Amino acid sequence: MKKIATSMIAAGIAASSLMAAEAAITAVKVSGDLNNVSYSDAVWSKAKFSEVSLYPQTTIKMNDAKANELNAANTAVKAQIAAVYNGENIAFMVKWPDASMNIQRGCKTTSYGDGFAVQFAEDASNPEALPYIGMGSADREVVIHLQKAVRPSYEPNGKGDVAMQVNRNQTDLFGADLAKFDKDVAALGNFDYERSFVSQGFRSMTEIKDGSNKSSARLGYNTNNDGWEGTLTRPMKDDYVDLNQGAIPVAFAVWDGAKMGRDGLKNLSQWVSVKLEGNEGGDALIAALDASAVNGDVAAGKQAVADNGCVGCHQVEATDAANLMAPSLTNVGGYATAGYLKESLVAPSAVVVPGYNRNAHSNYMWYMEENGKRTSTMTDYSFLDAATIDNIVAYLKTLKAEAK
Repeated sequence: MKKIATSMIAAGIAASSLMAAEAAITAVKVSGDLNNVSYSDAVWSKAKFSEVSLYPQTTIKMNDAKANELNAANTAVKAQIAAVYNGENIAFMVKWPDASMNIQRGCKTTSYGDGFAVQFAEDASNPEALPYIGMGSADREVVIHLQKAVRPSYEPNGKGDVAMQVNRNQTDLFGADLAKFDKDVAALGNFDYERSFVSQGFRSMTEIKDGSNKSSARLGYNTNNDGWEGTLTRPMKDDYVDLNQGAIPVAFAVWDGAKMGRDGLKNLSQWVSVKLEGNEGGDALIAALDASAVNGDVAAGKQAVADNGCVGCHQVEATDAANLMAPSLTNVGGYATAGYLKESLVAPSAVVVPGYNRNAHSNYMWYMEENGKRTSTMTDYSFLDAATIDNIVAYLKTLKAEAK
């Protein structure tokens, strides 16, 4: 009897290993027009929302003591994300909780707005070697669509009218004339902060200004749910990406203006798989991005990390002392894929993130520069056996903040 039961269990395990992984998000195919879709559009009633966790970005640390203090105890953010497409355009909706509505004021450098971004990989043909999650990496380009909450800004806003930019109390207008003045001023303001970029890593972000970008983003605060709702619509194919695939990798980021969020001070997801309903293919990508399918012994991986001295350069767990030698790994399990972690171990120069100022430890610079290309000084761990690599990756995938 025991032998039969064991055989049944083994057969069950074998069958489950053959089951196809499920995509994190399913893009539902619709027939309507998706140009300029907003968060209140009826099309979202047809969409399937999925929960995606976005983790505090701790690979780098801001040189801002107040901001670092405000964000020291950040947890992960649980967003609800859906996608629809019609063959010509694809649209995403991102809903995330935020107890405070922060609108950036263009006239103040100390004002920070809430916002969100959606990132696409220029080339996803190798799911094990996608661009770095934070703004891509050398020779692995990404396209980033950013939408922030801002108050209207005036010149310089490209409209060339400065005559109306005077205090309304300094005019001689009253009644209907003053109302018309206010209306004209409001029409001049630029209420939208939508930007699209191409990037191959930190410091390389370049805004697309050649008119080729056809995306449209919207952002609104839902007071009933104390959270933001943002949408992005973009062509399935343009000069930068071709999303006509069976599945595509997409990453998401959100900023909290109340905690001085800007630049790298944000929460971000790992690359998540988006299955385009009705399109064939994409199984390899979906499997590669399936965080639940990581194989390896977590305890053995933790021991291997200790045995190989990783803590000598990295802050590994949140309870470890900060180590400004190399990037912190405290949330790497939340936003890094298993493929990226494995590549970082066996080919550390494949992607070199900015991390900390290498001059902070001038005798032990964690990367070198030669002909403009960074070479990591981290040990190449390709000498480790495959099982040990898998164990380390399994352990690193556990390093992430609690989600709320």
